[in-house]
Amino acid sequence: MSIFIKLKKYFKWEYNSNIPQYDLNPIIYSKLKPIRSPLILIQILMMVGTLAYVYLEDYTIMQAIFQTSYTITNTGFGALNESNFKNETILFTVFLMLAGFMSLIFAVGVVIDVFTNGNLRELLRERRMLYKIARLRRHFVLCYHNEYTAQVAKQFRENQIPFVVVDSSDDIEAIAKEHGYPYFVKEEPYKEEAFLKSHLSSAKGVITLSKNISDNITLIASVRLYEKELERNPYLIIANAETHNEKVRLKKLGANKVVAPPSLMAKRVSAMAISPDMENILDEFLYKKDSPITMEDLLIKENSWIVGKELRELNLRDTLRISIIGITESSGAFVQLPNGDKVINKNSKLLIVGSQKGLFKAKRVLNLTNQPKEL
Repeated sequence: MSIFIKLKKYFKWEYNSNIPQYDLNPIIYSKLKPIRSPLILIQILMMVGTLAYVYLEDYTIMQAIFQTSYTITNTGFGALNESNFKNETILFTVFLMLAGFMSLIFAVGVVIDVFTNGNLRELLRERRMLYKIARLRRHFVLCYHNEYTAQVAKQFRENQIPFVVVDSSDDIEAIAKEHGYPYFVKEEPYKEEAFLKSHLSSAKGVITLSKNISDNITLIASVRLYEKELERNPYLIIANAETHNEKVRLKKLGANKVVAPPSLMAKRVSAMAISPDMENILDEFLYKKDSPITMEDLLIKENSWIVGKELRELNLRDTLRISIIGITESSGAFVQLPNGDKVINKNSKLLIVGSQKGLFKAKRVLNLTNQPKEL
């Protein structure tokens, strides 16, 4: 390991490489081993034939190589001195022609067997895929294919968020084509091989959406252990759970966010029942990738210039084209639709609604130490 890499690891800087962390070359080379025998046999025939023609016919080395080549391959005759061959040379040439023909047939048979009866083609395709995955940065690793994974992948594609799907299904390649997964890995998601193949070291986070709670538990524990081995910043881990107890367990194990599909569906249906037009509003403004309006949380740091100021004083609606519709205090208390005289406290979270451009600018300037001149 170079001094530069050691320094990056010591300071916990991310080390990026476009080379896959899981090397398939040894496996591929082992699959190609049967081809060595016919190649060695052909080389031996070339050497024997060349030396024999030099000895029997006083050929030069180049003439002997040429004579041996087209004799072994049975691709021509008469280009040199065949009409004046001695009897010994004729007998040797017949032997060389037969031996060369049988060697080539043997070689062709071995090559066909290697490429058709083995999994060499699958390994070569997987190797190409691993090189593509190795170029990803700040991507998400989606584990366990199901209808949830397919929907998340669809949203990621629309929003141009890079991701890799990891699943152990034998038909994962067909599944990837059907659902449009650009990158996929056939492996058990909790294994270290899956972490290496999906280039987890450069990923932003892991999303595990298995309907089996034990799969999610195993994966979360494995990712957190791998994270400590790398000595890197914590991954963002998102999981799903069917019950409240499962949700609590997954959070205790290390999941940052846990989604309960039954609870989400119940809340969505009840919201639609209470206010049917709300469904159209959500679909039109919050869930579309090109929506002019979006909503995000923004954590206010202790040294931010807006700490201690009133909302009215900030005038964010005119300067940044955003609105604060809620504030979560550091104590956990939530203030909805705060008034203009509401004071911003340190470590509070602002629920902001506005354009993507406005939110991007707000995240950049609201946590600065000094107030920007444009505000």
